Amino acid sequence: MSIFHNKKILITGGTGSLGKELVWHLLKNDQPETVRIYDVDETEQFEFQHELKGYEDTVRFLLGDVRDKERLARAVEDVDVIFHTAALKHVMACEYNPFEAVKTNILGMQNVIDVAIDNNVGKVIFTSSDKAVNPSNTMGATKLLAEKLVTAANFYKGDRDCVFSNVRFGNVMGSRGSVIPLFKNQIKAGGPVTITDPTMTRFMMSMSQAVELVLKSLDMAQGGEVFIFKMPTVNISNLAEVLIEELAPRYGYSPEDIGTQIIGTIPGEKMYEELMTEDEAARSLEREDMFIITPEIKDELSGFDESQYEATPIRSRDYVSKDAVPITREEIRSILKNDGII
Repeated sequence: MSIFHNKKILITGGTGSLGKELVWHLLKNDQPETVRIYDVDETEQFEFQHELKGYEDTVRFLLGDVRDKERLARAVEDVDVIFHTAALKHVMACEYNPFEAVKTNILGMQNVIDVAIDNNVGKVIFTSSDKAVNPSNTMGATKLLAEKLVTAANFYKGDRDCVFSNVRFGNVMGSRGSVIPLFKNQIKAGGPVTITDPTMTRFMMSMSQAVELVLKSLDMAQGGEVFIFKMPTVNISNLAEVLIEELAPRYGYSPEDIGTQIIGTIPGEKMYEELMTEDEAARSLEREDMFIITPEIKDELSGFDESQYEATPIRSRDYVSKDAVPITREEIRSILKNDGII
């Protein structure tokens, strides 16, 4: 029986790309008692509510912001599990509005932690980003501090049973924060497709992999970890070329009609990404499917047992995109097709 069977679940940012996929997965596979969809976007809630016809007895739509602790506290009453996906995720928006990013990504995170402890929520999973590793932009810095808050919550929760853990994503293909929707719109308009740098690499995962990582991490979480799925490295130019080849004919163009334009990196953007730092790697474990960064202070975590992960000390360096061999264009094409992106 699913660990979510007859459970009450809250998803912050529940109408975002990942939030919606989590909702659908839980409703179709896990028979929860209630899924509370907490989000500040009323239009997205309205549209998602229509998509979920037939599940009215299970889903609850709660309009609210993670910045509003009082509203959040009411939403969390009697909840068993929280998936915290709400965040400001766009790099440039956070660069130009840094304290807005602080209020949502850091203060909002602390609000989630506080109300979870007050309500003795069983498990809280925070969805972070590889941009939290050696951050070069505001968004990444706020995600890093949010991870630190989540790990620290396990040390001051008192005698409550709450477990707080992190999941660190790469770029999720097709999500609203990824480059793919931008490329698709540029191809639809006849080009050009704007590429920051032809040698830029990124870790990318499909939306189905993202959901799998979140659910698997929740099942394994003991408190304070950062779970990271092993992801393929993608060259951004190759991704653009595959999208042009596949989508140009659908929009009435030949692939040769769609040009590309090199525009250079935006402020705070890296040429490559990392899934963890060298210091984190020194205390990390490795499985066939993921890396697990264990908390620095394990002695204060009651019952923490690394053997439960069925993992070994880290062996590979595939956690730095410049050190990993990018997947081929045909492999990119296969992932995009399997996830229904093209």
